[in-house]
Amino acid sequence: MTMEFVLYGATGYTGELIARRAVARGLSPVLAGRSAEPLARIAAELGLAHRVAAVDDSAALDRAIGDLPLVLNCAGPFSRTADAVAEACLRRRAHYLDITGEMAVFEAMAARGAAAERAGVMLLPGVGFDVVPSDCLAAHVAQKLPGATSLAIAIQGSGGLSRGTAITALEGFGEGRGSGAVRKNGRIVRVPPAWKTRRVDFGTGPVLVTTMPWGDVATAYYSTGIPDVEVYMAIPAGVRRVMTYGRFLLPILASSPVRRWLTARVRRGSSGPSAEHRARGRSRFWAEARDAAGRTASATLTAPEGYEFTVRAAIECVSRALRGEVRVGFQTPSMAYGADLVLSIEGVQRQTDSE
Repeated sequence: MTMEFVLYGATGYTGELIARRAVARGLSPVLAGRSAEPLARIAAELGLAHRVAAVDDSAALDRAIGDLPLVLNCAGPFSRTADAVAEACLRRRAHYLDITGEMAVFEAMAARGAAAERAGVMLLPGVGFDVVPSDCLAAHVAQKLPGATSLAIAIQGSGGLSRGTAITALEGFGEGRGSGAVRKNGRIVRVPPAWKTRRVDFGTGPVLVTTMPWGDVATAYYSTGIPDVEVYMAIPAGVRRVMTYGRFLLPILASSPVRRWLTARVRRGSSGPSAEHRARGRSRFWAEARDAAGRTASATLTAPEGYEFTVRAAIECVSRALRGEVRVGFQTPSMAYGADLVLSIEGVQRQTDSE
């Protein structure tokens, strides 16, 4: 088993966390990205090699990958980086993994599935908090109820965003992704923000949750074959009111001057949640499959805080792929490694409704 892989976006908040944990786990990531000085600093501290490659320089990306077998892309917004890095992986015959939660990126990777199969390459986006726990839970309840026609997923996080995640959200407004989304009859359909609410019991009593355009709207269909998918999130009441009654603000938020101003403010803030927050935070998930006869199968899952989970899950998936555990073509986490992948990650517990 080779210990080397390319970690693209290693100077970002999550990328650096993964680099440090990977070294502690005995892996040897080659750090890559566009910023030479911070790359050199982190690489020197960790005793790693580094390679400078801007995402718009295909020759530099090819050199950065070289003959290494795998790239983990941690450079968001992934709407800007995933296409170029994935194409470089296809050229170099290297497996592509990332930690995106962006629906458009999942759909773009699915569209490359045939090309990946021809190249003998696995395309596995979403190996972090988006979407490993929810994807695996969705696959689990789908297995409990073969023939299910609808799937609902709900997420309760522990709060706190990195700069990269916040900037990705702002980019979404600029590209018209400020609306909601569900999957209906196998197709992604746009709906208003905060389109629906319902109460879900994550295991500690009913919680009000609201529809959100989470990555599982894209991935759960591929993982389960269920045609109707809705994803909900527990959000503060004030945020829900803004989403519901402040829809007229979306064109303002989408304007370039406003997004530039908001992005500048994000960049001046904290890089992400503190180590203490990551250590103590918990996240919770719920999924329910339903068939045409009204039968249901549901389950809940508890996991570490989102960024901590991303670090653990990404390293788990990278390690499996480096061991040769790959399925070529487009994959979701549960398609590649099964619904029980999530149970191999420290700090995760799952409870089904029949247990």
